[in-house]
Amino acid sequence: MTAPAQNTAHLAALLKTLALSGMLHTLDARLAQAAAGDLGFLEFLQTLCLDEIDRREAGKHQRLTQQARFTLPGASIETFDMTADPGIPAAQIRDLAALGWLNAGQHLIITGPVGSGKTHTATALARQAIRSGHSARFTTTSRLLADLAGGHADGTWAKRLTAYTRPSVLVLDDWAMRELTAPQADDLYELVTERTAAPKAGSIILTTNRQACDWYPLFPNAVVAESLFDRIVNNAHHLPITAPSYRARKRPTP
Repeated sequence: MTAPAQNTAHLAALLKTLALSGMLHTLDARLAQAAAGDLGFLEFLQTLCLDEIDRREAGKHQRLTQQARFTLPGASIETFDMTADPGIPAAQIRDLAALGWLNAGQHLIITGPVGSGKTHTATALARQAIRSGHSARFTTTSRLLADLAGGHADGTWAKRLTAYTRPSVLVLDDWAMRELTAPQADDLYELVTERTAAPKAGSIILTTNRQACDWYPLFPNAVVAESLFDRIVNNAHHLPITAPSYRARKRPTP
């Protein structure tokens, strides 16, 4: 059973005015249920409203995922084989997936050797944040620095910085890979300062194969380094992954 065309057209106009036109997607199915006696008047309206809520939530999730720009789109808590090696801190990862650190405005530093699953873990936790309605952005540190440098060149630095300070979670992959120039160190300082400023404080996830004590020589200015690290390290959960290369374990045998 479907609604008459003229009634549907009138209803569509009304729903559009109320910004509820998504209800039309399931209207015929719900009318059929109501006609069959499966839905009463109140249940019919409630079900249509729930359909619209589900549609909006799905759209929001898709939009936030696209905006995050993940390089491992399939990475999630569910797809990470935490039993592959005893060096993977499975219990701690599951605790972090509850997002208490994010709700408290804290950061996360994931350390481990190359290929051990740091990027997968960071992506999975950022995806958990999106599932809870938070925004996220993923980038490598080198790509971030190149983007901000381009902003200095064309006068769009402030706009570009905002793109990294606005999301609730910012993942900086491959942190502390190489020595920084003075402008790069200053850009990182401004970024971290903006993201940690109340009341809009956002969380940062760093993945790195260096311990925090080894970051200092990479910065040309010790004062900038100390101030930056104080804002991150002292308010961060530390997640060490001591497993050997995850990618090596997945490599085909000859």
